[in-house]
Amino acid sequence: MNIKNNFLETIGNTPLIKLNYPSTITGCNIYGKAEFLNPGGSIKDRAAKAIVLDAVKKGLLKKGGTIVEGTAGNTGIGLGLVGNSLGVKTVIVMPETQSQEKKDALNLIGCELKLVPALPYSDPGNYIRQSEIIAKELEFKYQKGVLWANQFDNIANMLGHYKGIGPEIWDQTKGNINGFTCAVGTGGTLAGVSKYLKEKNNEVKIFLSDPYGSALYNYYKHNKLESEGNSITEGIGQGRITENLKNLKVDGAFRIKDEEALNIIFKMLKEEGLFLGGSSGINICGAIEMAKKLGPGNNIVTILCDSGQRYQSKIWNKSFLKSKNLPQPYWMDSKHE
Repeated sequence: MNIKNNFLETIGNTPLIKLNYPSTITGCNIYGKAEFLNPGGSIKDRAAKAIVLDAVKKGLLKKGGTIVEGTAGNTGIGLGLVGNSLGVKTVIVMPETQSQEKKDALNLIGCELKLVPALPYSDPGNYIRQSEIIAKELEFKYQKGVLWANQFDNIANMLGHYKGIGPEIWDQTKGNINGFTCAVGTGGTLAGVSKYLKEKNNEVKIFLSDPYGSALYNYYKHNKLESEGNSITEGIGQGRITENLKNLKVDGAFRIKDEEALNIIFKMLKEEGLFLGGSSGINICGAIEMAKKLGPGNNIVTILCDSGQRYQSKIWNKSFLKSKNLPQPYWMDSKHE
């Protein structure tokens, strides 16, 4: 019997699931790392654990202390749960445009939630910049330590994936992996996993899967930080090179439309029972493109970031999708709107 001693030990060691439709149409074996099965419901549990334990180890945070972070939601949920397990308070700053389900989850687990307008990173009102300001203000009030998690530029994030998902994927595939791809928010996952896999076998191909509205596709393809279009996906896409991204080297990049991502997650739910969020759709579409590029017979892994339940009011809401002129799940009728 595998008994865990505490909440932190339940994070990670998620299964690898073969994605049958993507595998069949490409002639490759495409696998998804089921990060939605982490206890907080997303891959961001790993970043939260890595960042907080790093701060505890360095003596920056003690029981009774406070974590402050700017997040699109999932990292905040992970930090809140990790904080609860360690007797630490969590303050979350989040753009008001994020899904209601994430806001509700943060309130339910006891985080102090501050909603701010969705503004670019260059604006002082941006949620990340606001979280830094709040953390500095709280430093004068609390003696047990105030941690600004700073997930975008704290490389404990990347190292957590380097030590966690990277080895897990290598062991689960028994080293028989030809490619890895995923989208980028902070950069921690792609940078950490690629670093580990390239160290094990430099022939493993690493590709970025980027939504429209992000500048990274143009950066890695044309060496210029320019964005085009927009996306309804949350928590992914980036307009700058974060500290976690600074040493990332990719073999290529794909840009994925929301329409493609939505259609694939609708198919994954209806035909394979996988209820996923939009970023997983971007990732699966990227894996399909990667399989087409590498050719049949290759083994490709991507990330299934979180559950579709986190976006019930958006990408699983027919009215919302209609308002954006996006495809809708065909089996939904008006009572789901």
